[in-house]
Amino acid sequence: MATPQQQSIGGGGGATAAAAAAAAAAPKRKPVFTKVDQLKPGTGGHTLTVKVLSSKTVLQKGRPSVAAAGQIRPTKIAECLVGDETGTIIFTARNDQVDLMKPEATVILRNAKIDMFKGSMRLAVDKWGRIEVTDPATFVVKEDNNISLVEYELVNVVEE
Repeated sequence: MATPQQQSIGGGGGATAAAAAAAAAAPKRKPVFTKVDQLKPGTGGHTLTVKVLSSKTVLQKGRPSVAAAGQIRPTKIAECLVGDETGTIIFTARNDQVDLMKPEATVILRNAKIDMFKGSMRLAVDKWGRIEVTDPATFVVKEDNNISLVEYELVNVVEE
């Protein structure tokens, strides 16, 4: 029979393996869908279903790719106006995302974040997020509430 000292020597790894197995077996939690009017500056992890109203390419240029020696990989950035039944916001689409953001398309933005650009909010999906084209939504977009038009100012509060 092993003494308590012998048991503790190799016992640490089993607990982490069991925890990892439990985490892998745990069911995925359902996404909580956010509405456009609930978005706030500096927040992230949002999942939204939105319609694309317009898409305008603001930057398109070729840049040398380090990974593929000597090949030119294009950089594309488009500003897309997207919205739901509560309001609209500008979504910044990059590279392959630009092709998905066609006007009239309905998309699900997963793990989207709010970036600030010149004091206004922009919605973006980085490498940790996902864009999925889905079935056309039934809602009517509220186009008169564009929250990207609201200008924010960073104020430092000095506590005395």
